[in-house]
Amino acid sequence: FFKQKTAYEIYQCDWSSDVCSSDLSAITLLSTLLVWFTAFNVGRARHKYKIQAPAVTGNKVFERIYRVQMNTLESFVIFIPSLWLYAIYMSDKGAGVGGLLWIVGRIWYADSYEKDAKKRGPGFLISMLTTMGLWLGAVYGMILCS
Repeated sequence: FFKQKTAYEIYQCDWSSDVCSSDLSAITLLSTLLVWFTAFNVGRARHKYKIQAPAVTGNKVFERIYRVQMNTLESFVIFIPSLWLYAIYMSDKGAGVGGLLWIVGRIWYADSYEKDAKKRGPGFLISMLTTMGLWLGAVYGMILCS
């Protein structure tokens, strides 16, 4: 379906230097830091609300903090390859903007969800639409390059 490129062809492509931009690397590191922070936040909440592992229920605030971590991790697994493939096949600058939007959306989501689960929608929507845009752009770029 897609024409596979050899390592030599990839090395010779004009996008190789663009994808190595420090902006995109910084976005990747920041998004990874966000995932780490959500994991740290769960550990802190376990201690604060006295929820012993492996339990994930027992306090409503803890459960929301835990769900933020799980939802962010689930989203991250789709976001990272979409980000990099978009950068490779479309635009590293566009991927950088998308990455910033995803981070802002996930922070908004986390802050809102921890306070009130009913208010998590806008942050979720921003991050999900950003991921979908990056993914669809990557697919489009792959088709154009094939």
